Amino acid sequence: MAATQKANPKSRSDQMVARLREMQISTPDIEAAAVVSVDGLTIASALPPNVEEDRVSAMSAAMLSLGERIASELGRNTLEQVYIHGDQGHVFVFAVGDEAVLTVLCREQARLGMVLLDMRRAAEDLAKLM
Repeated sequence: MAATQKANPKSRSDQMVARLREMQISTPDIEAAAVVSVDGLTIASALPPNVEEDRVSAMSAAMLSLGERIASELGRNTLEQVYIHGDQGHVFVFAVGDEAVLTVLCREQARLGMVLLDMRRAAEDLAKLM
């Protein structure tokens, strides 16, 4: 009797990486993306080789935590995003549910409306995978 082999389903991490790459393809201004636990550990990433995952993860979690604290202290209720604009581009940090953070790096000349739209959609999809 021949044993039938089941198709190996993708892990949640693989599904998240695929979703990050899909976001990068649909919005070419996005250079890199990662999903990070609120504790600062990498869950999934689509980062270039010259970017250190551990550093991005730790900084993303810290930015979200600080942003939440600032929003709360200043009476701004629930934090939606943290935005950093540098002379070489932009960094966005979004909460993905209560357990993770979506961090996206994009080019200086990025169409931010498209980036934000794709990030929101990706964050919703990623939250379902958590």
